[in-house]
Order: sequence, then C-alpha cells, then structure tokens
Amino acid sequence: MAEQQLVVFALGKEEFGIDISRVREIVRLQNITTIPQSMDFVEGIVNLRGQIVPIVDLCKRFLVADRSGSSDTERRIIVVNMSGQNIGILVDGVSEILRIPDESIEPTPPIVAGGVSSDFIRGVAKVEGRLIIFLDLDRIFSVEEQEALTQSSE
Repeated sequence: MAEQQLVVFALGKEEFGIDISRVREIVRLQNITTIPQSMDFVEGIVNLRGQIVPIVDLCKRFLVADRSGSSDTERRIIVVNMSGQNIGILVDGVSEILRIPDESIEPTPPIVAGGVSSDFIRGVAKVEGRLIIFLDLDRIFSVEEQEALTQSSE
C-alpha cells in the first residue's frame, strides 16, 4: 500500500502537512535579520551553520490571520528544499510526523477555507477525525517569488 510521510505543523488553528522528503531540518525560532523592501511574507534571513537561509512566514503568505494560539517558544522554522535552494518556513508549531495511506488523501475541494489557494494544495488528508491540508511546496511561490527568495540568500 502506497503512503505519504508528512511533517504536520500548525498555522493559526489549521493543520498542514508537507512531504518529509523535502524537509532538511526543523529548528527553533531564532533572530531573523529583516531585509528592506522584501515581499510581505518574507520575514528576513538567518544564518544556519554558515548558510544564509531566507525565512518565509506561511501565515502571511496564506493570509491566515488568527495566530492567538501560538507563542514564540512553540514557533519553528522548517528548512525545506525548493528548486535546489534551502528556504525556512516559519510555522506556529510542528506537531508530528505522520504516515498517511494514499487513499486517505482526498482531492482538494474547489473552495478551501482559510484563504489558502487550492493551487498550493495537493489534497486533504483525513486522519482520526482531523483534516490535514497537504501542501505542494513547488506551487507555494510563483517563479518571480522564488527568484526573489534566491536573491535574498546570496
């Protein structure tokens, strides 16, 4: 039986998952150096073991407004590989790593709650009464946005 292995994280009150094979590491929130005139959802850059990594706030990217449940001690940076470059995704908390059978992942409904465009979503996983939105990392950013992120880490 085919399955997906996801890193599950929170943005506001919603749960999201990304393919674990794309995750390089998960680190605690650290000092982020802001970059003037960057895109709204780019928090800045951090130095991770000598490598400059741009940090993207997915709540801002997806226009998730309610962050009331998260504190800075829970927030994490998930470092993922996108188009050969490491990018840090700022999330409200990482909860678990799940193995989900492919048949538990439904296609994305045409109207998705929370303002997240269905273009970014590979499907919705049903797990023990929970719904986990399975993100497609390759489609979260436009080509122009990916180029701008690459420039910010150089």
